[in-house]
Amino acid sequence: MRRAIFCSFLALTVFPLRSVCGAQESPKPDPNVPPAAKPSQPAQNPQTSPTVPESEQPGAGATVRTGSQFGQGGDRSFAARLGRLLADHQFLEMESLLHASDDAASSGNEAGKLPPEQKQLFRGVLANRENHPQESIRLLEPLLEKLKTAAPTPDEKLLRKTLAEDYLRAGDLPQANQAYLEFEYRFGGSLSQDERDEIEVPFKVLPLIYQYPPMTVEAGDPFELPYDRDALGLTDVPVFVDGQSHDWMLDPTAPFNMICRSTAKEIGLKISDEAVTVKSITGRPMRVHVTVIPRFTIGTITYRNMTAVVFDDADYYFPRADYQVRGVLGYPAVSALGSLTVTAESNIEVQPGEKGERLTTGARFFLDGDRVIAALGKSGDERMFAVDASGQQTYLTSRYYAEHAGEFENKKMELLAVPGSQNKPPAPAYMADSSTVRVGNVPVTLHFVQVLTQPLGNAALDDTYGTLGMDALDELKSYTFDYRTMRFAVTTE
Repeated sequence: MRRAIFCSFLALTVFPLRSVCGAQESPKPDPNVPPAAKPSQPAQNPQTSPTVPESEQPGAGATVRTGSQFGQGGDRSFAARLGRLLADHQFLEMESLLHASDDAASSGNEAGKLPPEQKQLFRGVLANRENHPQESIRLLEPLLEKLKTAAPTPDEKLLRKTLAEDYLRAGDLPQANQAYLEFEYRFGGSLSQDERDEIEVPFKVLPLIYQYPPMTVEAGDPFELPYDRDALGLTDVPVFVDGQSHDWMLDPTAPFNMICRSTAKEIGLKISDEAVTVKSITGRPMRVHVTVIPRFTIGTITYRNMTAVVFDDADYYFPRADYQVRGVLGYPAVSALGSLTVTAESNIEVQPGEKGERLTTGARFFLDGDRVIAALGKSGDERMFAVDASGQQTYLTSRYYAEHAGEFENKKMELLAVPGSQNKPPAPAYMADSSTVRVGNVPVTLHFVQVLTQPLGNAALDDTYGTLGMDALDELKSYTFDYRTMRFAVTTE
């Protein structure tokens, strides 16, 4: 969603291109005693990012192991393969390998065995991608004790980042705040630009909200509600904010809910005095505050003590379309809806809580940071696609082209400006008159889709077979996301 909003800003306004703040210098405390989040302390400066002490930074005298901290000898190759599959979003194959490791352990076969801690690490990360944060926490928390005195390693980086996401998804704001502080402290000096962008919002916002009361959800009966396509082509739904009616944008990948300042004041919400500046939401600096909404209602679902980020109206105003974003429903609210079916008749059918029906057909999907990744294709031969219900453009990547190059012989090549890579020149691409992907057992034909012929050098764009945007989803009769069973299904007629 952040990529989609960024693209919308570029298309509908005239703003500078995205820039990313680097790590700021800060005092260097004892490397094994990370800063603690104390009640007297939203007062730690959220804009000052703790840095890893120089002696612990890669390339600064530290001995950083590139293999697994838990694996030894031949175990490393097996662990390295799992690591490559994880980076490549090949979650189904990871499951198979972990099951094979179980079988190898029971049969005494040494070739496919993993140390118990290594297996526990990958199972915990996989539980995170499958949207089971409590299971992931159960598996990963015990491993922290084994990493506390070690020099920073790739295993620790993966573990700490995953745990921070788990706490945030589980709604444990104090633990999430502490986990992001420790992650930044241990690895902030070695994070790439994209990695720093990915953690910027929770790292800066959590110190403002970690003492707020936890949000509770009261789920009612299944219901339907209408939706509109806003001026950006995205989905707006009717909500009640402390009893007042408004339309908010759906964004299941945003880590927080958001509300504009004028609406927050109109409702009478208390806005924090403290504020932080973030850039990764829209690609330009935004000064944001926070608030708590006492009661928030969607259909038959009531949220109490909903935390929201407060943005200035001008930061989410699109002058060319004369459109003002009033609020954004992020992951905390959307996932609590259970199952959402978006229909071509401009309705959303919601199956909330334990009362709602559960989707068991279709394709499996996973959460990887701020992306929804779906396994599309025949069973046993799936390919991983991003599904962006908040982005307008569908395209297929060079991975897809490599498997279908023969279909484009004698066709004219074009240039494509890809969302999320505006600072790069247009990339060579072909236009596919039609391409078919399978969502579970349902074939879906994509019409007039551009196919990139070479990687763009951006992992977020290159590491899947393509992105299904709103232009593709709007051709369907309906599509469903069930956050309880992690299934994505479609109907075409």
